[in-house]
Amino acid sequence: MTTFADLGLSPKILSALEKTNFTAPTPIQVQAIPHVMEGRDLMGLAQTGTGKTAAFGLPLLHRLLDIGHPPGPRNVRALVLAPTRELVTQIHDNFMVFTKGTAVKLTMVVGGASIHKQSERLAKGTDVLIATPGRLIDLLERGDVSLEKCGYLVLDEADHMLDMGFIHALRRIAKHIPLKRQTLLFSATMPKDIEEIADAYLRNPVRVQVAPPGKPVEKIVQGVHYIPQGDKARLLETYMKKHPGEPAIVFGRTKHGSEKLMKLLVSWGFNAGSIHGNKSQSQRDRTLTEFRTGALDVLVATDVAARGIDIPGVKHIYNYDMPNVPENYVHRIGRTARAGAEGTAVAFCAPAEMDELQAVEKLLKKPIPVLGGAPWAMDVVKAAAKPGQNRGRPQGARPQGAKPASAKPASAKPFAAKPQGAKPQGGKPQGAAAQAARGNAGTGGFGAPKKPQANRRPMARTAQA
Repeated sequence: MTTFADLGLSPKILSALEKTNFTAPTPIQVQAIPHVMEGRDLMGLAQTGTGKTAAFGLPLLHRLLDIGHPPGPRNVRALVLAPTRELVTQIHDNFMVFTKGTAVKLTMVVGGASIHKQSERLAKGTDVLIATPGRLIDLLERGDVSLEKCGYLVLDEADHMLDMGFIHALRRIAKHIPLKRQTLLFSATMPKDIEEIADAYLRNPVRVQVAPPGKPVEKIVQGVHYIPQGDKARLLETYMKKHPGEPAIVFGRTKHGSEKLMKLLVSWGFNAGSIHGNKSQSQRDRTLTEFRTGALDVLVATDVAARGIDIPGVKHIYNYDMPNVPENYVHRIGRTARAGAEGTAVAFCAPAEMDELQAVEKLLKKPIPVLGGAPWAMDVVKAAAKPGQNRGRPQGARPQGAKPASAKPASAKPFAAKPQGAKPQGGKPQGAAAQAARGNAGTGGFGAPKKPQANRRPMARTAQA
């Protein structure tokens, strides 16, 4: 069996790992670490929850330990970019573990926090800067940080950054980084846009892949329940009452809808909280801490949380609303079955969401087992409201203080139900990947688009969700 010592990591890093639960490297770590230590550009593809952070973090820190002197004022030696505040925090926490007992200095910057305090922390320089793109651009424009001596760039969850419209922000940041650098790109899925960026931005990269793109962890038991939009809240209540006290995450499509669903669950007696783009950073941090420590049993979230929650105890995932980007389904359900554990994932599919479900099944290359109901007929799908309409309020909600109805949905079957194997019929799958383009050396790898896009997404500089 391969060990971290076999990979040639610094004794200081090995000493820090001995005090953690990192006992043996995962497949993505075994394949990626040697290439990164050799200085090669790398594109890593692996299922969520398989240890991508250590796959780039450990060898990167190994190389930084060889430098031997502190960075200059406002200078950055290595930059790690991630799309959400939660993911940046998760990466920072992992790096803190990896660097314990070393002189490596870490700095984290995200939107929603004091930019003045972040500027003060950057004034003396840092070895590793972990940041969301929007806040980093703010600091660059203020002259609070310099990337002129940055020799390492890591893009984590690159596909999600593109989907959130960060391609424009990445181009702006790339202009500040020297062309002579090592670039690492990690993702759980591989849309065409990522391949184009990899071709243009990485130099003769090594491609490391431990599972087909879009394939979820095998230990996740998946199922889909066909149900009208107005009955989803009651069905969710039924499922959650089958496992009281077990951590569950419920994914909604909109910020307002997720908040109202959370309040509805609280009124029904569940210990629920929510995180989404309308919450401040302190509110989101507090809610995640309560969920992690067990003060909350249920977390209602938008896709902002799909890439930033690393809580091993999450047992159940509910896709209350189907995601409008099929790759997000993989990241959502990847919040369970972490670190080799098992988990379940149930999707609720209303008539208006048949296209989204079919797009997910196309990505998975197989149908999701049916737990209840049957695929919606084409005439029902055509008559249904389009995705996003009437999604702001969980339908079927009872007034505050009203007693629960005794009747339960007859179709709420347990996971032991035998999959029916029915394949949904209906419209063609619809993709929703962000539009990205090849770059060129003059822009650090993120160049102008090949062709103008009439429906191109605007720059989401504040899209830190």
